[in-house]
Amino acid sequence: MIKKFTGYALGVSLAAILLAFSCNDKSANLVKVEKVNVTYTESAEDFPNPERGFYRYSEVHSSNYEVLTEAELKSYRSPQSIQGANYQVASTLVFRYYVLDDVVNKAISASFLTNLKKDFEAARAAGVKLIPRFVYTATAKPGNCPEGFICPLYGDAPKTIILNHIAQLKPVLHDNADVIACVQLGFIGVWGEQYYSDFFGDASNNGKQNNRLTDNNWKDRIEVIKAMLDAVPADRMIQLRYPQLKQRYLYGVNSPLTSAPLTESGAFNETDMARLGYHNDCFMASTNDFGTYEDYGNSSSPRTSDGAVLNTLKDYFKADSKFVVVGGETCSDDFSPTNDCEPAGKIQAEFAALHYSFINAHYNTEVNNDWQDGGCMDNIKRNLGYRFVLQSAVLPDNVVKGTDLNIVLNIKNAGYASPYNKRPAKLLLRNTKTGEVKSFDMATDVRRWYSGDNKVTETIKIPADFPAGDYEMLLNLPDAYASLAGKPEFSIRLANNDVWEATTGYNKLNHTIKVN
Repeated sequence: MIKKFTGYALGVSLAAILLAFSCNDKSANLVKVEKVNVTYTESAEDFPNPERGFYRYSEVHSSNYEVLTEAELKSYRSPQSIQGANYQVASTLVFRYYVLDDVVNKAISASFLTNLKKDFEAARAAGVKLIPRFVYTATAKPGNCPEGFICPLYGDAPKTIILNHIAQLKPVLHDNADVIACVQLGFIGVWGEQYYSDFFGDASNNGKQNNRLTDNNWKDRIEVIKAMLDAVPADRMIQLRYPQLKQRYLYGVNSPLTSAPLTESGAFNETDMARLGYHNDCFMASTNDFGTYEDYGNSSSPRTSDGAVLNTLKDYFKADSKFVVVGGETCSDDFSPTNDCEPAGKIQAEFAALHYSFINAHYNTEVNNDWQDGGCMDNIKRNLGYRFVLQSAVLPDNVVKGTDLNIVLNIKNAGYASPYNKRPAKLLLRNTKTGEVKSFDMATDVRRWYSGDNKVTETIKIPADFPAGDYEMLLNLPDAYASLAGKPEFSIRLANNDVWEATTGYNKLNHTIKVN
């Protein structure tokens, strides 16, 4: 249904004023402005969108480097079956383990850095982004130790080596920030999960410090985080494995679990607090996600993991995660039915409460298969990260050049999170005869299009020398980097029928305006 509203725009042309007086018609210099309420139809289609969704897993060792290929990465953008899974996914994200297995005691080789650049080049050409994690070992070593399935020595590197490696990686990370979605902290411990470590404290049952981390352990970890924040470009976030690690980095080794989370006033401003997100690699695997929500203590306090600790840290995570990048993987199906579909489980509610943008397509397929069998997989695929549905728009039928064009967009974010990387919003006017496109920057910040309803009100100044004519109105949400801004694969698609232009990456507002 289209409703029309009427207003007036004053023509500022001297010729128009003279014409008005000559015709003895005082209203001749008033141009009638009609506004229409355009409504849109929501789409149920699952389609790829940048920096969100199920990610594809990849692993490479520095001792035997095989570079990513454009063809393989591009194929991920179309639905594909996953080994051991009963579902298919289309992906724009590729998680990449960089296992530095042969440089634990020396510098990273020049050939490794060259190959790393080739990975980023392939991603750029294929229309996907990478989530890198640099580690020294991604293999558990079983043996005769308290943990049994994983024993020391674990195989990670000392702090001095890590800091040197981070310094070596810095130029490559800065040069390729456009195709980095975010970076995971990595480095410390097996799998880079900051737990089983030879050098940064061992909080497992294999350790000799009462399962806690000492003040020096925390300080060493904080030093690595600080180095990574410097090495990764300021407009990219870094994911930590545990919420307490962020608290200890920000507030010190004695910080309480009640430390303040990020709020909207401090979000998206490239401060350390605004740049630290989370990867939970045992999402919904146990009551506390296998140690994700625990107090690891310090030199003067014990490790604790009771219900109060769980609830306090999870509340912190829920509040903080609204403004930072969150992702990870599931790791055990033993927490069924809690990690199943509703109503028996609560998986979708947890995804929403913790603002998940992505999850591993490959691990754990036992858990993920349950979502397919339980009937909620399609919802999860659609709603991971953002999903913008244009519900209606108030748009003018005409505008006088040299005056303001006012629009209102009513957008529902049906997803679990908002975008975590900066991204421009542009109103486009495309001449219906010549096809020429004029672009206008909008003031809105799409990272603040949070889950739920969003009203976007914009005023666009139309230049006095703007060519008169009829123009299609479009919304463009391209990547912030010039290297990707013209590539449709990196632009956000609205979840509506009959609005997406695959060849341009534009979203049609299905309305034409006359510029007088």
